[in-house]
This record gives sequence, structure tokens and C-alpha cells, in this order.
Amino acid sequence: MLGTNGAPVPELSWGPCAEWVSPEYECAEAEVPLSYRDPHGESITLALGRLPAADQANKLGTIFYNPGGPGGSGRIPPELTPELHQRFDIVGFDPRGVAESTPLRCFDDPAQGELLAGSFPVTPGETRQRIADTRKGTDLCARNAGPLIGHLSTANVARDMDLLRQALGEEQTSYYGISYGSHLGTVYANLFPQHVRSLVIDAVLDPVEWTTGSNPAERFQPFSYRLGSFDGSQRSLETFLAECEADERCAFREPGRDLGEKYDAILGALREGPVDILPPGASEPVEVTYQQAVSSTLGALYDASGSAGLAEFLQALSAATEPGVRARSAPVAAIPEPAPRPGFQQEDGYYAGPEQGIGVFCADTDNPRNPWAWTAYGRKADRGAPGFGPQWTWLSLPCATWPASDPDRYAGPWDKQTANPVLVVGNSLGDPATPYEDAVSTAERLGDARLLTLKSFGHGARGHSACIDSALDAYFIEGRLPAEGTVCQPDRDPFDPVS
Repeated sequence: MLGTNGAPVPELSWGPCAEWVSPEYECAEAEVPLSYRDPHGESITLALGRLPAADQANKLGTIFYNPGGPGGSGRIPPELTPELHQRFDIVGFDPRGVAESTPLRCFDDPAQGELLAGSFPVTPGETRQRIADTRKGTDLCARNAGPLIGHLSTANVARDMDLLRQALGEEQTSYYGISYGSHLGTVYANLFPQHVRSLVIDAVLDPVEWTTGSNPAERFQPFSYRLGSFDGSQRSLETFLAECEADERCAFREPGRDLGEKYDAILGALREGPVDILPPGASEPVEVTYQQAVSSTLGALYDASGSAGLAEFLQALSAATEPGVRARSAPVAAIPEPAPRPGFQQEDGYYAGPEQGIGVFCADTDNPRNPWAWTAYGRKADRGAPGFGPQWTWLSLPCATWPASDPDRYAGPWDKQTANPVLVVGNSLGDPATPYEDAVSTAERLGDARLLTLKSFGHGARGHSACIDSALDAYFIEGRLPAEGTVCQPDRDPFDPVS
């Protein structure tokens, strides 16, 4: 049987997953075309995982899942909500080029991934080194990656997902995607509008900002500057600081002192040099640099439930950066996990390197070809969002010298009329990676969409509010949208204890 673009529909043989995966999951592989222009030519393999519906007798179908990234492994999907786990098989897959699917590989030694995924630069010397290292990394990609590097666009991932829909016998697609997964959902809705049954995009990327920008001049901006993620980060920080000021449980609270100025003082001191923090239970202190402090703060802002830990970390940094303190014993605090970045790991028999995510966003997006352009945009972003501005802007530097493009990428239009409405979800008090404004603008761009809002900060709304989760249940199970303008409240305040 032939499916999307005339490609053969894969036959799926489900069986046990790897030993580390819960036995309730099933796994399979699917062959898809390397290029949908040549659907019977060279093929690649996708790794899939399925969480079967708990109530198979009353199963409604399949929900596809993507966790974001790009470059995130999606083949072991979560249950989404207890009700959705009851009524749907939930299927995830590693997108082409990623993890256990046919992987994009640029490096013989995984440690070389740091050439592409190092920290953002602060000094002129660090800038020169970052640009030189990145060029070395992209040169290795040109030498080692093979033909896959030219077929990694989100449009091809969407074509893969439509082929998997047919392999599973689904007439239409149900889908939940978060972060970069929102862009996959948006692309799918416009490539295959007639196949949309129920499609949720959470923590949303504006598709115009991601791909081309809204005017010719924006095509020459780094896409990671164009997105304005740093504005979402700054908004999340400001929300956190306001919550801290109003809650006596916040360790960073200091009556009579402006907490924004207190935070800025920490950044100013760290730009002069690192400080030591002693993690609980550690025998030796850990050095914290300016870049590490920014990244850990950003990482903690991804989930409002991390507020207490973030407050303790910032208070320790404040103590460590006070004049005369650096030479004394290090303050004690846990250091939050840094924000996600194109990173690498090699575990459980597979390789996931930074090139796997970078290859997707460089295939999708317009960027300058002069790497030195990133310095001006990084400085400009830094003025409104100190630290966060360059952290986000420099993320896309590899695109300046990336050795491939994908002629089959999709860059609009974005207003195709879908068979059923799309549900768009965003956090109104700040999303540190995908600003709430992107959810608003994307809901307006799509041919038929409804915006659902969580009045909180953090990256993604599912699982943080019974109101949000109930709306997802009603939409997927009954096809019922929330009322226009619905705003949900979170289940907990930022400084409530975490169960």
C-alpha cells in the first residue's frame, strides 16, 4: 500500500522494548524514505514506542507525542493524563536523525559535541573561541554526516508522522506536542489539514519567527534572536521575583530591597569572576561562573515548582558575591539543573549528539551566514534580558556555517483550514523558552484554532493544572473545545511544598 507522497506504508511489528523501559510499553521500527521526492529510493529507520490504552475495549484511537528539542527522544511517551491513557494508545517516535532512529552523526568522539554546544561567550576572547570551535564542528559535519543531513526539516518529520498514521490504520491524526513539538504540530496542520482530528500544541513557537521572520530584514537575523525566547525568560524571572517578594517562604526575599536590583548585582559580580557554592552533602565547593548561573536560573524557571530551590540558589550567590565574602567559606545551596541545550549523551546503546537538534533547526530556519553577526544581536538581546539574551541568541551560531539545507522544508502559509480546530496552550505569566505571545500569534495565524491559557510561568501547561488537563481530556475524547478566552489557574503556588 502506498501512503504519503507515494511512499510505501510501513508494516509495524510491536514487541518488547529495551530492558530499562517499563514492560507496559511496546516498541517497533518503521522504514520511511530518506527523501519524499524519491519515495522508493534510499530509506531510513524510525524507532517507535507505544503505551497501549488501559481500556482497550473502549479505545478511541492513537495520540502521537513529541517532547520538543529539536533533537528530543520521543519514543517512550508519557501517559499525558490518566483519562487519555485509558482511552488512547499513546505513540512516540524518535524523529529522523535522532537517538535510536537512523541518527545524524558528525563526530567520532562524542566529546567533540562541545564544539557545537559550548556556553555563550562573554569576553572578546571567548567570542573568537566560540566561533572557531563552531566552525570546526560544522566542518566535521560536512565531512562525516552523509546524505541524511540534507533531509532533517520539520516538514519531513511531519511527512514521517503522516506515514505512521497510515501504518497504524488511523483515518486522522491526534497529536500532543510541546515546545519544538508545537512547531511539528503547526507544520503538520498545514501540510495535512484534512487529516487533523485533534491537535494540541503547548509552549508554542511562532512558525513565522522560527522559519523566515515577518519581513525581508528579519531573514538575516539569527532565528534564535528572532524568536525572542529571552523576553520570555525575562518575563518568567520577573514573575518569579514578584512571587518571591510576596511570599515569606522565599529564601531570596529581602524586605526593603528591590529583588530585581539584587539579582542584577549578582550578575554584575559574576561577570568579574566566579564564586564557590557548596552543594548539600558535598565535601568540596563547586565553582559557579556567570554563564552557569544564568543557565541554572533559566533551567529552574522551566517549572514554577522549582521556585524554592531557585530562591535558595540565588540567595547563596548573593551571599557569595558580597564584598569580602569570596575568601570565606562557600554558601550552601543546591545548584539547579541548567537549561536544556543541544547536548550529547551516549547511553543505553544509542548516541544523541548536539548535531541532531542543530541539524533540524538549521534546516528549518533563515539565518545570517556571517558568524560575527551573532555578536551584535547577542549584545542587543542582553540589554533587555541580561544573560538570557546571549544565552538564547548564540544557540543558533552553527547555522552560520552549517553545511546543508533541506529543499523540502515548509515555510508557510500557516492558515490552512484544518478538518478540526487546533488547541493552542500557553502560560501567560512567562514561558522561559517560548513566549506566551507566540501562543497568541500562532492561534491567530492558524486557519482554525482556540487559545487556552494557564495563569502561571514555566515551560508547558500540561500536568500543572487540573483545569488544563480536563480541557485536554474533553478535546481529545469528545472533540469539545474550552470556551473562548478560558484562563486556568495552576494547582499550586510557586512556593508550595512539592509532594
